Amino acid sequence: MSIKLAVLKSGEDIIADVKEILNEDKNIVGYLFNDPHVVIIGDDVIFQDEDSEGHIPFSVRPWLILSKDKQIPIRPDWLVTIVEPVDMLKKIYEERVNGQNDQTDSADEQ
Repeated sequence: MSIKLAVLKSGEDIIADVKEILNEDKNIVGYLFNDPHVVIIGDDVIFQDEDSEGHIPFSVRPWLILSKDKQIPIRPDWLVTIVEPVDMLKKIYEERVNGQNDQTDSADEQ
C-alpha cells in the first residue's frame, strides 16, 4: 500500500492508497485512489516558535461520500502534486480505513 496525499486542481487534499495506471508502453495514464478521504483543514492554524512543532487542526471523511465505489480513477491532468502525508494524518487515515473508528476522525497535529 502506498498512502499518499494528493492535491487536485479543485483544491481538494485527498489522502488515499494511490496506484499508477499504466498503458502498454508503461506510461502513466491515470491514478487509482483506493479508499480516498478528503482532508479538511481547520480555520485555526497555529504555529509555535521554530524550536517546537506547530499543530494544524484537521479532519478526514470519505471523498465522494455518496458513491459506493472504493476505487476512484483520476486523470493525471487533474493532479497538482502527490506527496507523503505527515505521520498524524497517515495514522488517522489508516485507522479510519481499517475500521478502527466508525466516525469522522479529527486531530490536532502535535
